[in-house]
Amino acid sequence: MRTTTRRPLAGALVLGTALLALSACGSSDDGDKGDSTAGQPLAPSSAAASPSPSGSKAPARNEAAKEAKPSGPVESDDKLKPATGSFTQKEKKYLSGRVPKNMDPAAVLQTGQEACDRLKLTASHDKDAAVGALIAGEIPDAVAAIGQLCPEQQPLLDRARQGFTEGTRKNPSPGTYRALTADASTCTWQALGAGGTSLAAGPPQGTKPEKVTAKIPAGTEKFVSQGCYAWLPV
Repeated sequence: MRTTTRRPLAGALVLGTALLALSACGSSDDGDKGDSTAGQPLAPSSAAASPSPSGSKAPARNEAAKEAKPSGPVESDDKLKPATGSFTQKEKKYLSGRVPKNMDPAAVLQTGQEACDRLKLTASHDKDAAVGALIAGEIPDAVAAIGQLCPEQQPLLDRARQGFTEGTRKNPSPGTYRALTADASTCTWQALGAGGTSLAAGPPQGTKPEKVTAKIPAGTEKFVSQGCYAWLPV
């Protein structure tokens, strides 16, 4: 089963040697892993759109808190069996309520295993990239996979749930945040108060910072950013 991300990723990590295949977080005796994205590290996106923070309409969100499940009928737990062998207890828990009718449960399990593999590999090179991918919801079934197949990655998910993506964030908590983009030169932001009054903005025009930090003052009603990928509190 092939997995896809919601948006293309940029600024991928350049590795000096070929990546070794990671062992799956859970295993079954069935399933052929041929996905071209499995085992590839994720990196923070460097959005290429022209910066215009005050005109951004995209809502800021936190996909890390969401867990997608099939909207239609699912297979009952007693039918969740691979073609050969058997599922482990944790694999059964992951699959429960997640396998659409008439779909091979091993294919669904593979998606969860690949989520664990990608998180592990990405975090080993860049934890911010792994956390950013979770915030943006770029790893399919990551929430459920962490919960059942690779609970050792839970700290990454806990951290991701503190952040939010670029776009428009209403009534943000005051504080200092840092952008997780791989290309800080594309990141612009603005904190707006009552009536759209600008309370703070950055980075200063004409600068090319290596990293972008935003200080959101109290009284901010909207925090609008573009080209910043995702934000985490400092």
